[in-house]
Amino acid sequence: MGIYLNPDNIDFQRSLNSEIYVDKTELIKYTNKVINTEQQNVCVSRPRRFGKSMAANMLVAYYSRGCDSKEMFSSYKIAADPSFEKHLNKYNVIHINMVNFINEDKTVQEGLDYLCRRLIHELKQQFGDVDCFDWNNLMSVMEDIFAAKHIPFIFIIDEWDCVFRELKDDKEAQKKYLDFLRDILKNKSYLALAYMTGILPIKKYGKHSALNMFTEIAMTDAAPLEEFTGFTENEVNDLCNKYEKDYSEIKRWYDGYNVDGTAIYNPKSVVEAMNRGNIRNYWTSTETYEALEEFICRNDDGLRDTIVRLLADEKKVIDSSTFTNDMVTFNSQDDVLTLLVHLGYLTFNSETNEVSIPNYEVSEQFVSTIKITDWSEISKSLKVSDELLNATFRGDSETVAKLISDSHKENVSILKYNDENSLACVLSIAYYSARKDYIIHRELATGNGFADLVFIPRNGRNLPAMIVELKKGHSAEEAIQQIKDNDYLHKVSEYSGEMLLVGINYDNQKGHTCKIEKIQK
Repeated sequence: MGIYLNPDNIDFQRSLNSEIYVDKTELIKYTNKVINTEQQNVCVSRPRRFGKSMAANMLVAYYSRGCDSKEMFSSYKIAADPSFEKHLNKYNVIHINMVNFINEDKTVQEGLDYLCRRLIHELKQQFGDVDCFDWNNLMSVMEDIFAAKHIPFIFIIDEWDCVFRELKDDKEAQKKYLDFLRDILKNKSYLALAYMTGILPIKKYGKHSALNMFTEIAMTDAAPLEEFTGFTENEVNDLCNKYEKDYSEIKRWYDGYNVDGTAIYNPKSVVEAMNRGNIRNYWTSTETYEALEEFICRNDDGLRDTIVRLLADEKKVIDSSTFTNDMVTFNSQDDVLTLLVHLGYLTFNSETNEVSIPNYEVSEQFVSTIKITDWSEISKSLKVSDELLNATFRGDSETVAKLISDSHKENVSILKYNDENSLACVLSIAYYSARKDYIIHRELATGNGFADLVFIPRNGRNLPAMIVELKKGHSAEEAIQQIKDNDYLHKVSEYSGEMLLVGINYDNQKGHTCKIEKIQK
């Protein structure tokens, strides 16, 4: 038993000791299936705090010859699989967290040299009886040990992509690092499995796409490991029942990651909400605003316009294939948006190739970031959102018209002024604060048509439902009449005893007018 070679199972035991542990042991069923096959190299990338290290520690506990983990796994799902005992604690496992070796304090070469010395030191301790040709060469040592003992090695590498995040501008260091990984992992008879985790997929570097033997599991293509990306709906529903939490609120805050058709929840936030008893931002609070600000303020290829529309609950079709899997090479806004998918700030629908903001927790991070940037036009709209909502509740049509007019004009540089869909987008931003208490629908099918904006009170909120109808070049009164004529009221009345009908008209000459009518069921 060593530190890096054949470690104990203590790290995974900590996960099992925790108050909340969701059984993800069937991931081992997959790795057992690919072990010693052409698919034995697996790279899993997903956002921070999505359980990557826990999964790596689990695999170490299962495969390492440095421990006996049969009892540890006996009550979990993997124990029922026919492959369970075949591979249990049968391999020479090398577990490396690359952050411990690759950082700004030393060159990549110095870090890799130190890593090799540490591994060789432990190999010599455990296999000193093997006559190795060159005890100074890591690959040669592993080849000789495998030839003598006939026990394959498994590499489990956590934070594999730290070079591309910490030394993101140092291309030479990145290439040297990729060469190192290729040399110790590619086409090696001593290797039975390589499992790497990180945030970024494997870097594309021409011939240095060098780790092309890996099966990549990413937020844009997670099959066949979708259910292990985070918590599934069934897992979250079970936790909500156990901890007596409102499932719909947990879903609103932490769901929304569409991973190859599987709905995935942010595991960090779900666990915190259950343990602490409060539903609020947990995942986004672990990182500073600068992490998101750096990318959304670039405005590559009209990125700012897209971010505004995403914040208004729209979706955007992208081409994720052009992303080179680093944090500095952006040839279009699609590359930036793809990076945000891998970082967890957006979700990607692989069937439609659309990105969107996954949930309320992440949406709040976008809003907080925008408020401290130079996006003055959007920032102003967000900051007066409470005022606009309260004016609507009061029936103060003049204030509502003025605030919407100001917001519309301020965002002309981003969105087309003479476009009803753009105004609906502006209104979604202007009414952003309503999301705390309302489910907001754009173009909701109601009665004989589609209502422009519908605000449905969330469970437990004693608030009026609202229907907002937009008109261009007509009158606010006509907008109200359209709500009535098309029978929008019938559908929306199911949700609340009181409704507010808000008609808004705009044109280039007269500006914005508003009429608000209160309907009691």
